[in-house]
Amino acid sequence: MNSTELKLVQARTRLIMDKPFLGALVLRLQTKMADPKWCQTTATDAKNFYYSAKYIKSLNINQVQFVLAHEALHCAFSHFARRQHRNKHRWDLACDYAINPLLIKDELTPPPGVWIEDSFTGMTAEEIYPMIDENNADEPMDKHVYSDEQQKSSDGQGSGINEQQPNNTDDDTGGNVDNQPTQPKPNQGEFEPKPEFEGVPQPPPLNDKECQNLATQWQERLAGATQQAMQAGKLSGAMTRIVEHLLQPQLPWRALLARYMTINARDDYTYSRLSRRDGPAILPSQRSSSLNIVVAIDISGSISNEEVAQYLTEINALKGQIRAKITLLACDAELTEDSPWIIEPWENFISPREFIGGGGTSFKPVFDYIETNMMPPDLLIYFTDASGEFPEQQPSYSTIWLVKGKKKTPWGQRIQLN
Repeated sequence: MNSTELKLVQARTRLIMDKPFLGALVLRLQTKMADPKWCQTTATDAKNFYYSAKYIKSLNINQVQFVLAHEALHCAFSHFARRQHRNKHRWDLACDYAINPLLIKDELTPPPGVWIEDSFTGMTAEEIYPMIDENNADEPMDKHVYSDEQQKSSDGQGSGINEQQPNNTDDDTGGNVDNQPTQPKPNQGEFEPKPEFEGVPQPPPLNDKECQNLATQWQERLAGATQQAMQAGKLSGAMTRIVEHLLQPQLPWRALLARYMTINARDDYTYSRLSRRDGPAILPSQRSSSLNIVVAIDISGSISNEEVAQYLTEINALKGQIRAKITLLACDAELTEDSPWIIEPWENFISPREFIGGGGTSFKPVFDYIETNMMPPDLLIYFTDASGEFPEQQPSYSTIWLVKGKKKTPWGQRIQLN
């Protein structure tokens, strides 16, 4: 075992002893030295931990723990399976930005040059992604080689290097007079073998089946590591929150609403006596009534006119999805004078007017209006950036906050809208 391998083993052992959650995940990755032509730092394909020997030698033992845990969390959080339609570069950055603050809070030491943004702590890559500028020139600290897009890019550049490197080396020997006698000649057949092992080549990207299977495996590993660490009392609060979120079923907000509506739908069977003309049998018939939903939109100064328009578009989509009476409220620090607007179950939704954002933000007027003027609704849906004053007491009815941005809500169900 050389010094680089020994350093990796020592770092992994320390993680197992001091950070059992991270240590259990790191153990799932096989360690492989990578060819420096494609891996200058570290990398993962969701199955292995690849490293540059030169890079690992430049780090101390604490920094090696950080890079080991960093790659393990990419896998445990299934970043390889969650990109979907997103831009590869921005997604890779978002994944790094999601992981690094968690490791800092876990008291691990990052290598030099690693970008850390504390405001992203506790946020998922999906939440961070829309906050990254399209022209962001930052580079991920590692290489994510489980992507088709990256593999094509690497093949386009890397294969050219691989094909030309031997010839360039030969040409260099011809140009360097001092070294020319000591260089092997191409026709001797001795050029291709190397005295030292340079590392494994870049692995191929994951196909869809591999991606799905690995996502299932890593979710099971994540759950097992979490249970093990919690039993040992060694799982930080920030890590606990993000893990709990990832272990929950992840559905788009419309699917979550659909699930809620299915559970609370007022479709049922009635056995009330029918007219005698229908015969002596009492057969069940289905009765139904629409749900009563309040939809509130935040039109405060922190909400752009474009975001208000998007909220109204989502309401239109919601109206087409469920059969419900909708009471629409618009609010910044107080309700607009012309609130509310009532949309009956049989009516199509049409925006009552153009809303111009402005003023401060308080969520209290919406809840006060419901308490004073309405029966408790089946559901309140609030479109907002969650940057405002919340009521101190949670109401008796269900509340769903559809949030654009990274703010948290003190109660109710929070669903990320972007």
